[in-house]
Amino acid sequence: MKIKLVALDLDDTTLRSDSTLADETLAALKETASAGVEIVVASGRAFTSLPRVILELEGVNYAISSNGSAVSTVKTGERIFSATLPGSVAEEIIRSYPDAMQECFMEGQPYCESSYYADPLSFGARPAYVNYIRTTRIAVPDIRAFMRENIDRLDSIDVICPSPEKKAEYYERGRSIRGANVTSSAPGLVEFVAEGVGKGSALRRLCSRLGVPADSVAAFGNGDNDADMLAFAGFGVAVKNATEYCRQSADYICESNDELGVAKTLRKLISD
Repeated sequence: MKIKLVALDLDDTTLRSDSTLADETLAALKETASAGVEIVVASGRAFTSLPRVILELEGVNYAISSNGSAVSTVKTGERIFSATLPGSVAEEIIRSYPDAMQECFMEGQPYCESSYYADPLSFGARPAYVNYIRTTRIAVPDIRAFMRENIDRLDSIDVICPSPEKKAEYYERGRSIRGANVTSSAPGLVEFVAEGVGKGSALRRLCSRLGVPADSVAAFGNGDNDADMLAFAGFGVAVKNATEYCRQSADYICESNDELGVAKTLRKLISD
């Protein structure tokens, strides 16, 4: 298989569990780009919160962000594809979770409520993500009021889950909301984008634009939100720490994110 494009999820896939990029992974990404392979970031993160150390690599020209709600050029941030939540659907999501903290992404920027920004741990956030939250989010006094003021401009909405039990409950509740795609990228999140939107559909659009067939694509992921992307790619790779749903869509299981699975697999691909 001749790989022309690699799509990479970030958190708990390419990045280690402490949200850092290992030197060996960085070196493997540089080697992959030098081999003439297009590297595409494919993240649940909003565009403005994507790590600069990856975006500034030679060969990284496009980013899929907000779970496929946007495809942007890396150098300018210009969107070549965008799909916001319909206002009526966003309102239904807001109303459906009166008991939960929510956050939203709008035009590539994450927003959260001031109380969540001040103490993410009390809402169930992992310690490794506290700095990420505080360095990427804009805090607002009332997130629901903010979302309603911008109801037609939202890329996505996240519901914060304080426990596995609450996540299961929130996910099931979200399945009944028409016009939305409900997914998850992390244990503490249930995430909503517009119906038909996902990393897989965004990657398909980008590959069509670039003239890259699916069988020349490798995609790496760990979460439920990566499953459609791995299914689309000719070579879908789930890290060992991936969810069961993600693993079911993969062609290959590599070592975990903390065992440099992405770096090792990339080197195998470019050496074949």
